[in-house]
Amino acid sequence: MHSGNASGLDRSSGRLVIKPSGVDYDKLRPEDLVEVDLETGHVIGAGLRPSVDLPHHLFLYRSLSALGGIIHTHSNYATAFAAVGSPIPLCLTAIADEFGAAIPCCPYVDNEGDHIGQAILKHRSRAPAILLANHGVFAWGRSVTAALKAAVMTEDVAKTVHLAMQIGTPTAIPPAEVDKWHERYQHRYGQE
Repeated sequence: MHSGNASGLDRSSGRLVIKPSGVDYDKLRPEDLVEVDLETGHVIGAGLRPSVDLPHHLFLYRSLSALGGIIHTHSNYATAFAAVGSPIPLCLTAIADEFGAAIPCCPYVDNEGDHIGQAILKHRSRAPAILLANHGVFAWGRSVTAALKAAVMTEDVAKTVHLAMQIGTPTAIPPAEVDKWHERYQHRYGQE
C-alpha cells in the first residue's frame, strides 16, 4: 500500500526527492515525488506533502556524506526481528558479502525530531542497514539503487535466518572469514 518510503539525493544540486506521504505505491508517478532542499529542508514548489520521515532522511544525508539513497521499510521478516529487538545474526555468507556485519537493531526510539537519525548513527555497524526496534528497517547506499538492494537483501536474509531458526540455532561466521567474504564481494565480485 503506502508504508515506508524512499529518497534519493543529488549532492551536486543539494536537492533530494522523497516519496509523498500516504500515497499508495501502485498510484505513485514520478511527478508525485517531492523535491526538497537538503540545506533548508524546504519543499521546492507546490504539490504533495513529503513523507513524514523526511526529517530522518535529512538528518542522515547531512550526517553521512557518502549517502545518495535511503529506503525505509516495514518488510515482514526483518520487521519481525525488530519487533523482538534482535539483530539479524551474521550466519550466512550473503550477510558477510553485502553487510560485512550482523544487521544491528537499535533500541526503541520515538519519531520526534532527530531521534531516529541519532539512534541510527549511534547503533549502526558497517552494514548499510539497521533495524529500528518495534518499527522497521532503514537501509542506505551511495545511490538509490544501492539503498534498494540493501533493503531487499535485508528482508531476504531475515527470511532465511528466520527459517534457519525454526530448525536450530544458526552458526555465526568467524570475523576473519566475514572480512574475507566481504572484501571479495565488495571489491572483486561482478563486472566493473
